[in-house]
Amino acid sequence: MKAFTTIVIDDEPIARQRLIRLLNEFNGLFSIVAEAQNGIEGATLINQLKPDVIFLDIQMPGKTGFEMLELLEHIPQVVFCTAYEEFALRAFNTLALDYLVKPVEKDRLQLTIEKLKRSTDKSPQLQVVELLELVRQQTDTKKLQSIPHKIGDRVLLIKTENIAYFEANEKYVEFFTIDGKKYLTELSLKKLIDRLPDNFKQVQRGCIVNMDCVKEYRKYFRGKYILVLDDLNNTKLETGRSFSDGLKELMVIE
Repeated sequence: MKAFTTIVIDDEPIARQRLIRLLNEFNGLFSIVAEAQNGIEGATLINQLKPDVIFLDIQMPGKTGFEMLELLEHIPQVVFCTAYEEFALRAFNTLALDYLVKPVEKDRLQLTIEKLKRSTDKSPQLQVVELLELVRQQTDTKKLQSIPHKIGDRVLLIKTENIAYFEANEKYVEFFTIDGKKYLTELSLKKLIDRLPDNFKQVQRGCIVNMDCVKEYRKYFRGKYILVLDDLNNTKLETGRSFSDGLKELMVIE
């Protein structure tokens, strides 16, 4: 069987490299002809190289995956890599080849491959047009109501109202619930702050806090503050200097 020419488009290098590594494990089934880190670059490569299939991140800086699709002259089969809520995923599944929830797992990718092998649609333009219309109707202004956390072949959807804060580490973003449990997400802090409900605020370079969980603040040195959270661990978080003015206004601090 001829290999599927493939482009992987994701602004997160770790996610992009992970997916390419997984695709390369399928015995030459995919020929990775290019990778892109944003929508503009992705659209240019797709129109030039005309791949059979693309693996496309949805939330990217500059242009989202949906906005990138509007730039295409050549429409390949589309596999979304996404953290969208279940209602949207069901819709994507009817209008695109497939969706994958990050972090992508090999067993789930195998199901995508089976769909790709069975696909006889040589003109997916109509599905993409319908999908973009669905996005305009349902997801343009929608905020994340849950964050996915993978456990084996299961995906837990953790409600944002139960999350106390997010904290970046070297490779992933950890998030902590009010009852003290820790989870992981492959979404970056930048993507999270753009999509989280308005009660979530960035308080330092590597931390986003659910301000509804802040029960106390304490003045710290050099214009910083210590936030005490109303979670199981009574977590204390130090704010960054560059975020202090916005937090002072939010918490009506003199």
